[in-house]
Amino acid sequence: MVSKFPSTYQTKSRLDYFYDQPGVTPGQLNLSHDAAPAKLAVIDYSPDTLDVHDTTPTKDIAHYLKANSVSWLDVLGLGNQQTWKELSQTFSFHRMLVEDVVNIPQRPKIEHYPDQLLMVTWMVTLPPANVGGFIKEQVSLILGHNYLLTVQEEPDHDCFQGVRDRINNSQGAIRQHGADYLAYALLDAIIDGFFPVLEYYGELIEELEDEVVTRPNKKTLAKIYQIRRDLLTLRRAIWPQRDAINRLIRDGSEFISDEVKIYLRDCYDHTVQVMDMVETYRELAGGLMDVYLSSVSNKMNEIMKLLTVISSIFIPLTFIAGVYGMNFNVEKSPWNMPELSWYWGYPACLGLMGMTATILVIYFWRQGWFENFSGVK
Repeated sequence: MVSKFPSTYQTKSRLDYFYDQPGVTPGQLNLSHDAAPAKLAVIDYSPDTLDVHDTTPTKDIAHYLKANSVSWLDVLGLGNQQTWKELSQTFSFHRMLVEDVVNIPQRPKIEHYPDQLLMVTWMVTLPPANVGGFIKEQVSLILGHNYLLTVQEEPDHDCFQGVRDRINNSQGAIRQHGADYLAYALLDAIIDGFFPVLEYYGELIEELEDEVVTRPNKKTLAKIYQIRRDLLTLRRAIWPQRDAINRLIRDGSEFISDEVKIYLRDCYDHTVQVMDMVETYRELAGGLMDVYLSSVSNKMNEIMKLLTVISSIFIPLTFIAGVYGMNFNVEKSPWNMPELSWYWGYPACLGLMGMTATILVIYFWRQGWFENFSGVK
């Protein structure tokens, strides 16, 4: 695995994140009139028929709303005012529904309307290779009796390709069921998309554990903080989605059949697994901070021990050199450093220094002071 710890690769909409000003009329859309229109992909299917269009004008959507087939209308991008005016006219959207879809970010939730069921979710995906982090975006699912409208914040990536392949190849039972089963399949794909991201962070934590123990530095601390922030973002994404799915199972809806509720229980179990993994990794990341502080402290202790040993060895050597550097006149008194007149005085002084240093090294070695010095860098 590539050893990279960049900041989370987050993408936002063209208008960034907006919040309503206090006192404004409910249902206002934070979209520019001159924004690019959203792309619309349509998959209309039944057990025996399949109609796929990658690009469809919003004004032609009504053509696909047939009673004997299921229509998946995938809106790629938030679009502009005109886009949602046409969609609202076709589907009779409540303006509060459109506000929740367009004004991002919204907390994952379930909202019931007379003609539709709104499910707001967060989808996370891995970015292109070697970039690092993850991409988070809001995905809204609007479920009707025979259609499902999905609105993706970012049109360049999603985790729905597996569902598209199952529809196109008539695999499994997806084409034998209604729009509610399609909504379950997409929800399940969104939840399953968390697992590759969590596996990625699991590998990062394992790599970081070795770094924290063997070579901790300031960059290591920054990596720990980044992982903790990313895991907190994942927790904020999956926690309300678990509650929303649980509410959908418990309260039910006229748009969700009893059979699909059974499948939603499996989806709920996956959210619980994701929550457990996120909490486990958060605890590991929190423990890495304690290990980092301990490793840095141990490293500092080893460095101080090494400096203490060096100082302890050179202190007596400095004392000896200082004594024989006082330059008393030996002619004035026989007690004024008679060693200065010895024939072997200089070699004897160096020998004394060497013997002193050797004795101290042997003593410190027997005391165990030289252990673990190999790890001091």
